Amino acid sequence: MENNEIKQVAIVGSGAMGSQIAMVCALAGHLVTLQDIEPESLVKAKAFLHEQMEKRVVKGRYTREEVDNAFKRLNFTDNIEDLSNANLVIEAIAEKLEAKRELFAKLDKIVAPHTILATNSSTIVSSKLADVVSHPESVCNIHFFNPVLVMEMVEVVKGPHTSDETAEKSMAFVKSIRKTPVLLKKEISGFIANRILGKLMDEALFLYENGYATHEEIDLVCKKALNHPIGPFALMDLTGIDVNYFVRMQRYNESGDEQDKPSRIVTEKVKKGELGKKTGKGFYEYDEKGIRVEVTV
Repeated sequence: MENNEIKQVAIVGSGAMGSQIAMVCALAGHLVTLQDIEPESLVKAKAFLHEQMEKRVVKGRYTREEVDNAFKRLNFTDNIEDLSNANLVIEAIAEKLEAKRELFAKLDKIVAPHTILATNSSTIVSSKLADVVSHPESVCNIHFFNPVLVMEMVEVVKGPHTSDETAEKSMAFVKSIRKTPVLLKKEISGFIANRILGKLMDEALFLYENGYATHEEIDLVCKKALNHPIGPFALMDLTGIDVNYFVRMQRYNESGDEQDKPSRIVTEKVKKGELGKKTGKGFYEYDEKGIRVEVTV
């Protein structure tokens, strides 16, 4: 199986995840189209990527030529019809099942029959999307980790409908963009990393909500005692507190178990619009550049 079978890649959703996935693919030499229904989101994504890549040029991680060439390979569009030539489409929109099903149904009418349709979701397994397309054997999960520009691991998940060829091509593609793939032979919500991380998140929220320690102290323990690079509350701020909320609601909708619902504090934060770094406030506060504001008492 040759890596170059996938040459044109499309990413749907230009948020933090989608935009970074697009840039990683472009840096690896693929022709990439980043699509979003909101033109303003595409403008923000382009500015964000230029800012991030400029920092990496200054630090010597990439040359100016490498970055300039990557941007030449990266197209921004709000027209979903522009994805028709893609060999692989990666969906990176909000964690809402119906929205993803609607998108996959649209993509099915646009792309070629052999095109791989992948979701970046780690909560919604691809079998929940495969029945709306004509070629379910070409549907799978390709799950990146935030920040995509930094994190090396990618989980590729084979659903009961996913062909061996699709899984093999997806694994080869991940290697072609200089990431390390792991193949899950069957579906399970949360996959590997987030199932383990979810247990830690649940315990951290329990300790915080019941007054055992502050969120700052819990983050500090995780960093200094467990040697984690980032604490659970800072991580929720980075990925978006609403992501945690939608993941837990999806789990609750599937199980009906009250214990699967989002925690009280997460629900309160979402209702207030305090979603983390992207809104300037979550468990911590951030300035207009996204840098954490140290609060002194």
